[in-house]
Amino acid sequence: MTKRRPLRPAASPWQQDMLSGLKALAAQHPADLEVLGGPEPLPDGMILVRIRLHTADIPHVQGGLALGETEEFGLRLPPAYPLPPQVITPHARFAGTPHVLEGSRLCIYLDVTREWNPEGGIPAVLNRLWEWLTDAAANRFDATTALYHAVGGVLHRTDGTPTIVAREAAWRRTWHTGWLTPRSDSRLDLASHLVNEHSMRLPVLRLNHHLPFAAGHTLADLFDRIDDRASLREPTAQQQAGLTSPAFLTALTHAARRNPEGTNQYFVLVVPHPRTSSGTDFLLAGRLPVAATDILRRTPRTAQDMAALPADVRNSAIEWCYLSDEREAVTTRRDARRPVSAFRNTHVHVWGCGGIGSWAAELIARAGAARITLSDPGTPITGGLLVRQNYTETDIGTNKAIALAKRLHSLRDDLIVDICPSPPSFELVDAAQQAGVIIDATVSVAVGGFLDMLACDPDRRALLAQMTTDTTSASHGILTVSAPGTSQGPSRIDHHIGQRVLAEPALEPYHPLWTEPQPGDEIRPTLGCSVPTFHGSAADLVGVTANLVTLLGSQLLRPVSGTHLCAQPHTGTRPAHHFVPYAPHPDDPPAPAPPSPPSSNVGT
Repeated sequence: MTKRRPLRPAASPWQQDMLSGLKALAAQHPADLEVLGGPEPLPDGMILVRIRLHTADIPHVQGGLALGETEEFGLRLPPAYPLPPQVITPHARFAGTPHVLEGSRLCIYLDVTREWNPEGGIPAVLNRLWEWLTDAAANRFDATTALYHAVGGVLHRTDGTPTIVAREAAWRRTWHTGWLTPRSDSRLDLASHLVNEHSMRLPVLRLNHHLPFAAGHTLADLFDRIDDRASLREPTAQQQAGLTSPAFLTALTHAARRNPEGTNQYFVLVVPHPRTSSGTDFLLAGRLPVAATDILRRTPRTAQDMAALPADVRNSAIEWCYLSDEREAVTTRRDARRPVSAFRNTHVHVWGCGGIGSWAAELIARAGAARITLSDPGTPITGGLLVRQNYTETDIGTNKAIALAKRLHSLRDDLIVDICPSPPSFELVDAAQQAGVIIDATVSVAVGGFLDMLACDPDRRALLAQMTTDTTSASHGILTVSAPGTSQGPSRIDHHIGQRVLAEPALEPYHPLWTEPQPGDEIRPTLGCSVPTFHGSAADLVGVTANLVTLLGSQLLRPVSGTHLCAQPHTGTRPAHHFVPYAPHPDDPPAPAPPSPPSSNVGT
């Protein structure tokens, strides 16, 4: 009886479509594309197809990827629609090139969700591969977009590990003692100094070479990568001098012995990027499991290399941690080049922490202000305010400024938040000289008058602004600005421009911003002595405040005194935005005299 050959798993319909398309394309272009042999099933359900492309005609420039007359590739065809095929090389010649993963897998799609259209089938994949080869040979890849390629081009992360936050810039020596401080069950902060009694010691070790083949899965794998033994599989690769595995083991053991029994031992590797300058090194974070760490703690001090380590440590799986790298040298803020970026590193006063002020303060905090000073009259927060103001159930009964300060502190560790007395107060006489921006969100006549007095201070550097909304819907916004050098404050500018707006028929939708509320325009939220207030939801206030904050950011970039009018899209108001510049007029009332500080001789 003859022995039957094992049945190969059948190709899925998606794989069959890909294979048919590949054969048809090879038949149409025999000089450019050749299929080498039949499809090979893989254990993970994929099918491997080997191809050869004619690449002699691809232009090459100095610094670009060197290609041969022909190049061979493997296409890994996934079983399920609509996943794209993966492209691999049968060699490691391309290792270290941007967008080459783990030394042999080509990253032909930077963002699969946007760039891969399954309707294109195999021709789309090969066209993309051809574009990749053309760009690589022409040295068009931007190394700054390939930061992950310092460590094999792949994300190292093990499920269940915490995220490590790194914000300190300088890790320039061969090795440092670092400290990890728990912030939550899922977050640890990396610092170069001991923060508190809960901080854990770890080595931060600098390599002199990148890791094109990734960092491996076990401690033994990582030691191979550190010593660059993996690259030596290629005859053209050169081993580079740098941190060696014995030095890494010594630092790891040294830290483990100083941390409590029963805890993981963490480490961070500083990996140079192959194509960018120093300071943009990649940080790779991992840890040993508790069992392996405890064995390492009891290892004799003479164990200086891998051979002397117990097998349980040597073969221990490394648990990789996601590292949230927030160093300025490697991070571009997501709001860069947007108007709100003008708030970065500024000192902003927010007077009035209600419907507009509470949201404006948060938006400005997120935009990167260095310091925010809050003021509110002191009325405690009630449950009804949670419908539209930036507070929570735990804030009820608390002063708005105190609750908002707590909220802002939770957004950013480096933000300074303080609370000042409610204007008008002589303690705020110098505010316009010290701050970069003062926002009046109180709708208070007295506060507006005080701001007008600050406007005429010849030494003021602050841009003064008033923000408010309409009473019927909170969907129209008004931002009035008094730039430095303008002696009239926001209230007086608002009065002057209001007359012009009311006289302009084309701006009729904005007329209610300068007219007294009609019966029914306001709402009494609580029966009894409730003060009438405007109609509006949280969505309305967040939307209109966001517009006003963005407009104020543009004013910081190019200060011009005047009034911005804006409307939410659902109102149908046209124009949706209109700026009325302020021009001094002979009939303007004289600016009020600047306030004088209180006399120290109180009894006179």
